[in-house]
Parts: sequence; C-alpha cells; structure tokens
Amino acid sequence: MGHGGDAIAELMTDHREVEEMFARIKAMPGGGQELRDVVDEVTIELVRHSIAEEEYLYPAVREHVEGGDRIADKEIADHSRVEKLLKELEKKDVDDPKTGPLLQLLMDEVSAHVRDEEDNLFPALRQACTAEALNDLGDKIRRAKSMAPTRPHPSAPNTPPANKLLAPGAGLVDRARDLITGRGRS
Repeated sequence: MGHGGDAIAELMTDHREVEEMFARIKAMPGGGQELRDVVDEVTIELVRHSIAEEEYLYPAVREHVEGGDRIADKEIADHSRVEKLLKELEKKDVDDPKTGPLLQLLMDEVSAHVRDEEDNLFPALRQACTAEALNDLGDKIRRAKSMAPTRPHPSAPNTPPANKLLAPGAGLVDRARDLITGRGRS
C-alpha cells in the first residue's frame, strides 16, 4: 500500500501492482473464489489509489500545472467511471456471464487512465514541482491510502474539502467490514 518515494514513484508503483493483478485475472481459466479474491484485491487497491489522488494529487495539479483544472476534472471523471464499474463488480457473482465483459471494461478503462497519467500528467507535474514538493506529496498520498475506504462509494464526494473529511470515516467502516468478512486477505 505504501511504497516510499515521491508522489509519482508511489503512484507508478501502484499502477504496476494493478497491472500485475490484471495479468493474474487474464490468466485465470474460470471464476470461483480465486477470481473473487483477486477482484477484491484490485478493488481495494484502485479505491485507495483513487481516493489518495483525489485528495492530494489533483489539487496539486490544479495549483501547479498549467491547465490543471481541466486535467484534474478529466481524471476525476475517469475515476467516477471506474468506481461505478467496481460497484457493479462488487455486486456480481464472479461466475455470472456478465462478469467477464465487465472486468474487461474495467481493465480497459484503468489502462487508458494509467497511460494518460504516466504520459501527460506525471511529466507535467514533475516539471512544475520541486523534488521537495513531490516528496511531501508522496507522504500525503501514503497517509491517505492508509486511511482510505476499501470499497467503492460512487456517490461520495471526490473533491476537497468534503472528500478529505468523509473518506477516513468510510475507510474505517470498510476496513472493519473487511476484517469481519476476511475480504482482502488472499
């Protein structure tokens, strides 16, 4: 969950972890509990990652990058689509025939979002911010991920200050539910 380094290194490591989980999903011959476990892992990682970006990365982009409002708004819209897909997947039985196409759509959406961030947003942010600012942002992102929800909440606010106030409480409830059910311990 927390990898160290500046904000860009932290988030790129998250991206590689999600790509590895997607590869595991693609390599699975069928559904069952193994697929459910990996889908839960992906969901937990994507929700934590998105919350941290919405709380800290996108406000920094708005402040430091030329055209940052437009960029941040687009990234938040991407997150909204992904969160809705995650919510649909959470409700589906992994053996449902609609789960495969839904997973593929999720993987396509996330992969496009990752490419866009890594090709455009991250280089612009690195150029606009000092190394110290990026390191500080990395620390904030790690803290946010540690307290973030682990389940999708599509109707929750995704911009400051409301998201920073509500996410820790939702995160606490989600982690308690996960502890009770054993979710995310695969």
